[in-house]
Amino acid sequence: MNQIDPRAAVGNNAQIGENVTVGPFAVIEDGAVVGDGCEIGAHATITKWARLGKDVRVFSGAVIGSDPQDLKFEGEETTMEVGDRTMIREFATLNRGTHESGKSSVGKDCLLMAYVHVAHDCHLGDHVILANSVNMAGHVTIEDWVGIGGMVPIHQFTRLGQHAFIGGGWRVPQDVPPYTLVAGEPINYRGVNSIGLRRRGFSNETINTIKHAYRIIYRSQLNVKQALQRIKDEMEMTPEVQTIVNFIENDSERGIVGRAKKESDF
Repeated sequence: MNQIDPRAAVGNNAQIGENVTVGPFAVIEDGAVVGDGCEIGAHATITKWARLGKDVRVFSGAVIGSDPQDLKFEGEETTMEVGDRTMIREFATLNRGTHESGKSSVGKDCLLMAYVHVAHDCHLGDHVILANSVNMAGHVTIEDWVGIGGMVPIHQFTRLGQHAFIGGGWRVPQDVPPYTLVAGEPINYRGVNSIGLRRRGFSNETINTIKHAYRIIYRSQLNVKQALQRIKDEMEMTPEVQTIVNFIENDSERGIVGRAKKESDF
């Protein structure tokens, strides 16, 4: 049974699932889709372009599916899609897409903390955690299991590889390879995200293999193309190594972050 506060404004043509809770002064526009078990907090806005999966929690003041902050946007019909069990905290803003990709999206089981901004045509994978005030420009891709510390601005068209961790307060102007830990100004590679990988069940052997691949990329004095060739020639192409190679060769458009200036920084 739904529990909708009488002070909320819910459009007659909004698609509301079962066991949905809507707080006072929340707005759910005609055309919005809200899945079973969702909780919509006070003063939250779910626009007609929003598509929420099951058990999504939207806290006070958050806005889901608002228009892109893009001067090229001409009012085309696009969406913002949010996966099951994702939590969107206070005053986060999630813009819908433009004609470039037709939608913006956030995956399942994510946590977007207060004041996070997801811009137009951004696509987040599953299990992504964004701390307070992470702000991304348009066309950012964040793969599964990425964690980002607070107050991080992310440049447009940047890609963040799976299981990476970005330290709080650092600007991200380039692509971040999978499994890495990055920080600094300018942001640079600081090692493998070993703690996060262990928490997710990666074996020590697998983590050591990932470390070896990144030692070749960041510490061999080879350029990136040469380093990737050495990896192919010398290493077993495990799924993790293949993921690293594919990311750098095929997915990275802005180039990957550089290495720390001093070896002691690793």
